[in-house]
Amino acid sequence: MAKVSCRRAYTSELQKLAEKNPDILSVCTDSRGSVTMGGFAAALPEQFLEFGIAEQNAVAAAAGAALCGKNVFVSGPACFLAARSFEQVKVDVAYNKTNVKIVGVSSGVSYGPLGGTHTSLHDFASMRALPNIMVLTPADAVECRMITRVLAGRQGPAYLRMGRGDVEAIYPENEPFVFGKAKTVCSGSDVALIACGETVWPALCAARLLQQKGICARVIDMYCLKPADEEIVIRAAQETGHIVTVEEHSIFGGLGELVAHITAEHCPVKMRMIGFPDSEVKVGEPAELFQYYGLTAENIAAAAEKILRE
Repeated sequence: MAKVSCRRAYTSELQKLAEKNPDILSVCTDSRGSVTMGGFAAALPEQFLEFGIAEQNAVAAAAGAALCGKNVFVSGPACFLAARSFEQVKVDVAYNKTNVKIVGVSSGVSYGPLGGTHTSLHDFASMRALPNIMVLTPADAVECRMITRVLAGRQGPAYLRMGRGDVEAIYPENEPFVFGKAKTVCSGSDVALIACGETVWPALCAARLLQQKGICARVIDMYCLKPADEEIVIRAAQETGHIVTVEEHSIFGGLGELVAHITAEHCPVKMRMIGFPDSEVKVGEPAELFQYYGLTAENIAAAAEKILRE
């Protein structure tokens, strides 16, 4: 199957939904190009608002529109929506439980060549700390369209985070999902590889490498980080005894610490966390940074082998 970016899957799906529902309102922050919202703006100008480089204003206005009955999606670079407008997300959206979906695009190191100002390796941690808000990140276009459909029909705040580039297809178009429940991509009993977002694909490739060595790795797509599917994590811990987490996020406050929290309370097991360290991130293309920081199939497989040897 051809690669498709999650951002294009999101915007095309949202436009289809908005054509049927005039209450859906798209708000952008000088990002209709980077979010690929240009088609929506041209087709549905009465349901589109452009705020320019003013993320705080965009989120505050979105909350006001939601209180007037609109179903609002605020789209822009994740690095700015999750940092510059954090107070507005905290107060106007999360605390007040307004029907606003914050959609952070080009997350993680998607903007790697632009340096640290444009990375968003903190957003899982910050958004998960807020009450009343879901935190989601799709692994491919199929899952992204599913999440968009559900969020459009669901009341309440959410933070949806996705990358910029085209991604491999993991799921077929007719794949069934139980929203909010993590997805087991492949089964295995020796070690569990728990990933989210664009790291699900290298985790799946790592499982294939391990299979060649006689190691059966379970791969779990933790696309919903809040509320977390604790049951699938506990079951993986009980049935494999070894867990490796992979995320395009700081090792602080993200998927790894979430899984460690769950297992520490219910079923302590040996773990390894693969993510970005507590240091300034190098400047480079996303693929180069994935390679440098070990978010690759080869490194994930090596971490799984090491934990099994221990």
